[in-house]
Amino acid sequence: MPKTERTMVSPTADLKMLNVSGANVLQGSTRMRLRMEHMMVHLGVIILVVGFLLGRAYILGNILPFALPFFAAVFIMKKERTALAFIGLVAGSLSVSLQHASYTFVAIILFLVGHMILKKSVKRVQGLLPIQVFFSIFLTHLVLVYAYHSELTTYDFLMSSIEAGLSYILTIIFLQSVPFLTQVNRRQGLVTEEIVCLIILIASVITGTTDWYIYDVSVQHILSRYLVLIFAFAAGATVGCTVGVVTGLIMSLSNVASLYQMSLLAFSGLLGGLLKEGKKVGTGLGLLIGTSLISLYGDKQGEIVSSIIESCIAVALFLLTPKYLLEKIAKIIPGTAENVTDQQQYLRKIRDLTSERIIRFSNVFQALSTSFTHFGAVDTDEPEDKVDLFLSDITAKSCQTCFKKEQCWSMNFDRTYSYMEDLMDGVEKGTLEKNHKLQREWEKYCVRSSKVKELMEKELFPFNAQLQLKRQVRESRRLVAEQLAGVAKVMDDFAREITREKENHQLQEEQILDCLKGFGVDIRDVEIYSMEQGNIDIEMNIPYCNGRGECEKLIAPMLSDILRENIVVKKEKCATSPAGFCNVSFGSLKKYMVDAGLTTVAKGGGFVSGDSHKLMEIGAGTYAIAISDGMGNGERAHMESTETLKLLQKILQSGIEETVAIKAINSILSLRTTDEIFATLDLAMIDLQTATARFLKIGATPSFIKRGDQVIKIEGSNLPIGIVQEFDVDVIHVELKPGDLLIMMSDGVYEGAKYVENHEMWMKRKIRELQTNNPQDVSDLLIEEVIRTKDKHIEDDMTVVVAQFEHNNPKWATIPVYSLHA
Repeated sequence: MPKTERTMVSPTADLKMLNVSGANVLQGSTRMRLRMEHMMVHLGVIILVVGFLLGRAYILGNILPFALPFFAAVFIMKKERTALAFIGLVAGSLSVSLQHASYTFVAIILFLVGHMILKKSVKRVQGLLPIQVFFSIFLTHLVLVYAYHSELTTYDFLMSSIEAGLSYILTIIFLQSVPFLTQVNRRQGLVTEEIVCLIILIASVITGTTDWYIYDVSVQHILSRYLVLIFAFAAGATVGCTVGVVTGLIMSLSNVASLYQMSLLAFSGLLGGLLKEGKKVGTGLGLLIGTSLISLYGDKQGEIVSSIIESCIAVALFLLTPKYLLEKIAKIIPGTAENVTDQQQYLRKIRDLTSERIIRFSNVFQALSTSFTHFGAVDTDEPEDKVDLFLSDITAKSCQTCFKKEQCWSMNFDRTYSYMEDLMDGVEKGTLEKNHKLQREWEKYCVRSSKVKELMEKELFPFNAQLQLKRQVRESRRLVAEQLAGVAKVMDDFAREITREKENHQLQEEQILDCLKGFGVDIRDVEIYSMEQGNIDIEMNIPYCNGRGECEKLIAPMLSDILRENIVVKKEKCATSPAGFCNVSFGSLKKYMVDAGLTTVAKGGGFVSGDSHKLMEIGAGTYAIAISDGMGNGERAHMESTETLKLLQKILQSGIEETVAIKAINSILSLRTTDEIFATLDLAMIDLQTATARFLKIGATPSFIKRGDQVIKIEGSNLPIGIVQEFDVDVIHVELKPGDLLIMMSDGVYEGAKYVENHEMWMKRKIRELQTNNPQDVSDLLIEEVIRTKDKHIEDDMTVVVAQFEHNNPKWATIPVYSLHA
C-alpha cells in the first residue's frame, strides 16, 4: 500500500485561515453592496424602476395622477436623469394599455412645452412647478377625452379637475421625496413631513404592482407589509402605524377591495413596533399576529390562507434584510436610539473643538495677566525718598554749571542738602514766602539762590504729578492683570464643560467609510473635522493591528487617493487590548518642510543673553521663526525679549493675524513699564503649502536668503516695539524655492564684525562663500566668523537662526481605491 502523508496543522493556523476567509467574505459582500448602490443610484436604475411602476399606477379606475408629478420632480431636481424617468413612465403605462401610454406621453409633452414658454418670462420656474403640472394634467385629460368621444361633459371637467388637483399635491410631495432616490447616504434626520412624503412615494410605487400575482399571492400585499416591517423595526410603533395607514390608504384608492388593508397594515405596524425589543423575530411576529386577527373578518377561507402566506413571505424578506440598511433608516428618523446616538456623537465633537479654541484664548489672557503682574513687580515702586530724586533733578539743572559746586557739595554736603530740603518742604507746604529767615540764610549761602528757588517752585508740582501718575499706572496695571486672570479663569472653566466642534461633513464621512470598507479595511467610524485643502483633519476608530502599522502604510495612502492629496498620520492612540480600537488622526502632508539650525551666545561668554528666539508651528501649515533683541544686555534685556516672544507665540497660536498681534504686543510693552525699555522683533511666517514667506521686521537687522550663488537681502524700517504706541507694520512678502537657506540674525552678528565699513556686503560675501547648506553648520560658521574679527572677544549678544526650505515627500506611496472611481 502506498504511504499517505499527513500534514499537521496547528489550531492557530486554522484560526488565521478562518479569519482570512471571514475577511474575504466581508470584503466580497461590501463590494457587492457598493456595486449595487452604484448601479441603482449613480447609474439611475432606481429612477427607471420607480418610473416604470409609477407609470402603471392608477386610482379610482382611470385616474393617473402619479406619472407627471414624478417626471416634473426629476426634471427639476435631477435633470440628467430625465430621460430615464421618461422611458420608465412611458414603458410602465404601455404595459397597462395603449391609452395609458398615450395619456402619459401627451401629459409630459404638454408639460415640457409649457415649461419652455414659461421659462422665457419667469426667472424662478421651480416655484410654479405644481401649477404647471396642474394645467398640463387638466388639458391632457380634456384633450384625450375629446379625441376619443368628440364631446366634453360636466363630468369630464369634474374628473379632470380632480386628477389635476391630485397631481398638484403629489408634485409637492415628490419634490421632497425624489432626493432620497438620488443619494447614497444621508445622515441628516428627517422631519415628520419628509417621512410622510417618503412613505407616500413608496406606497405610490407599490401601487404599480396592483395586478401582479404569483399563484394567487399578491406582490403588492407582500411589498406593503415588508415596508411596514422595516419602518416598525427601525422607528418603533408610532412610525410603523403611520406607515401602515398611509400605505393602506394609497392602496385602497387604487382598489376599493383593498380597503381592509389599511387596518391590517396599521395594526401590524403598531404590533411590530411594540415587539421590536424581540429583534427582527419579534417585529415579524407582530405582523403575523396582526394579519391573523384582521383576516378573521374575511368570508373566504382561501383569502385568509393567501393573506397569511403573503405575510410569511414579507417576514422572510425582512429577516434577510441586511442590518446596515435598517440602521441607516433608523439613524435618519428622529427619536430612534440610533439617531440620538449619532446626534450625541456629533454634539460631542462640537463641544471638543470649541473647548480647544476657548482654552487657547484663555492661555492668551493668562499670559497677558502674567506679563502685567510680573513687570509690575519688577518695576520700581515709588522711591523711598522722593526728596533725593527731586533734589538731584534740581541740582542737575542749577548746580552743575556753578563755580561753587565743589565747595557746596563736596565740602559742605550736609549743610547744602539741609538748606535745599527745607526749601523743598516750604515750597511744597506753601510756607516759603513767609519764612524770611530761611530765605535770607539761603541767599547768603548760595550764589544762585533765586534760580534754585524758581526751579523748585516750577518743578515740584510736575514732579508730584508724575509720581501720582506712576502710582495710578501701577494700580491700573495691577487691575488689568487681575481682570485678565479672571477672564482667563472664566474661559478655562467654560472650556471644561464642553468638548469638541466639527463641521458638517456627513456625506464625505460616509463615502470614505464605504470606500475603505469596500477595500476590506474594517473601520468603526470616520469623523471629519476639516476638509479644507491642505488642512485635512480626519479622525477614525480602527481595530487593533498589533503594531503592524496599518494606519501609516495602508489607510493613509488610501485616503491620499480618495482626497487627492497626501495624507499622513498626525496622532495615534493605540488600543490597550486586542479587542479595543485605536483612535487615529489623519491630516494633510505639508508640501514643504523646514529644517532649522540655531546658534546663540551671550556677551562675554555669559549664560544670560539679551536675545531670545522661537521656532514654532502656528495653526494649519504655518511655520514661524522669531528673534527678539532686548535693549542692552543681561537679565533685564533677556526678560524683555523673552516676554515679547512669549506674548507673540500665545497670540499667534490663538489665530490672530500677525500684524494685529504685533500691534497688541507693542501696546502692552508701551503700557506695562514707564522706563525706556524696548525690544526688536524679527518675525518670519512661512506657509508650508504655498512656499510663501511673510517678514515683519520691527527694529530688526536684515535677513538673507541664500539661493545657490545668489544672496537676497530682506529688510524693514519699523521702529522697535515699545517706543511708540501707534505705528503701521510693513509686511514683506517673498516667494521661497526648495533648497533656499533663510538666515536671520540679531544686530550683534550683523553689526558685530570689527573693522568692517559695509556690514551688508561683508555678510553677503561670507554667506556666498559658505561651502555647506546644513542649517546648523551655517549658523555656527557665521558666528565664528564674527568672533574671529574681534580677536575671539564676544562684545555683544549674538543669535543666528538658519532654516532650510525643502520639498516634503511622503514616506508611503498612494494606494488607488478603484471602487471610488468606478
